[in-house]
Amino acid sequence: MSSATDVIVDPDTYLKDIPHATFARLRNESAVVWMDEPEVPIWPTGPGFWGVLRHAEIKQVMRDPATYSSYAGATQISDPPTDKALEFVRQMMLNQDPPRHSRLRKMLASAFTPRAIARIEDRIDERARELVDGVAADGECDFAELAADLPLQTLAEIFGVPRQDRWLMYDWSNRVIGFQDPEYADSTKASADDSTDMAKRAMELRPVPDENGYLPDQRTREGMPDLYAYAHDLAELKRREPGEDVMSNLVTAGITTAEFENMFWLFVVAGNETLRNALPGGMHALLSHEDEHRKVLADRSLLPGAVEEMLRWWSPVMRFRRTATVDTSLGGQPIRAGDKVVVWFSSGNRDARAFTDPDRFDVTRTPNDHLSFGHGPHYCIGAHLAKTQMRALFGAVFDRLGEVEPNGAVVRLRSNFQHGVKHLPIRW
Repeated sequence: MSSATDVIVDPDTYLKDIPHATFARLRNESAVVWMDEPEVPIWPTGPGFWGVLRHAEIKQVMRDPATYSSYAGATQISDPPTDKALEFVRQMMLNQDPPRHSRLRKMLASAFTPRAIARIEDRIDERARELVDGVAADGECDFAELAADLPLQTLAEIFGVPRQDRWLMYDWSNRVIGFQDPEYADSTKASADDSTDMAKRAMELRPVPDENGYLPDQRTREGMPDLYAYAHDLAELKRREPGEDVMSNLVTAGITTAEFENMFWLFVVAGNETLRNALPGGMHALLSHEDEHRKVLADRSLLPGAVEEMLRWWSPVMRFRRTATVDTSLGGQPIRAGDKVVVWFSSGNRDARAFTDPDRFDVTRTPNDHLSFGHGPHYCIGAHLAKTQMRALFGAVFDRLGEVEPNGAVVRLRSNFQHGVKHLPIRW
């Protein structure tokens, strides 16, 4: 019989749901527990890690990068397979600590302030209405597929990616986030038919699975040659023809080509995938709680709070890793320098020490100190943008479709990292 911690790290577990009951049992026993690492094809299995399960201790780890480093071993459970691979992923902002992290974040901050997002909010609302209008007469749709297009269109505008190339971003994020799921690992939704020449050149470099069906390690440059070729060409384009987008601002601010390419990788994946799963995850929450669904339909002023509760209840990003830099203690558990420390947001977001009746979906919940965008220096820079898009799409659904209902089973992503939705059929 599998142990409780084995259940938590097994990606097959998440084809059904987050194991909330298992998390609750462990969380009631201890804030920090030892977990063995899952086996991952093409990656070495490591020695194990400390899983941080309670809300307060998760926040403690996230706000203390001097003790719990993103840089030392990067932010995924499995160690990069070589020193070269580790050095490569350390170039990404996600895998850095202050002050280097702060320098890159400062370059991006102005594009994601509430004032900056307000300038594009009308276009986000318009895109959301267009997407919903496009399916309204059908009486049904796969909400996961519908929702996927909104973050792609928004990111394309903010980052200056030609709109017709946006499905390349979809494929790249599938391959990175969905490496544990065979349906996503070899994603090829982008088509050369209507893409730019820059995109067509990149598509020619798509990696192919080996004889066992595995793609190269997506954390390495060699594993994503098409993405990096596109990022390189995009940087050159922005230097020649700068616009008003984030990527133009980065190249004119003196960011190196290597930093640009890694920043592009990060935002293609992080900026797309989290929201792409939060949207159908939020819809699933509404469909599973009719009374709460009808409250928001009847009183649209509840929508902002409902979005916060969707994020807490669904927890799109389930965990991140840090590495202890010194001998320390966390939740009464001694931690040695070099130990892996993995915070489980999916557990912290259901901690009764932080939330009253935590397993209840409550659109009027306040306060709602959820951890779905992280905490501390790495708090998601795009959080305000993500919530703006969630309000826009759900508002469009409520206005145009009214009360929707399930039209089949939700199909979840096989992953212990992203709480993903591949398919969510609905009808109206």
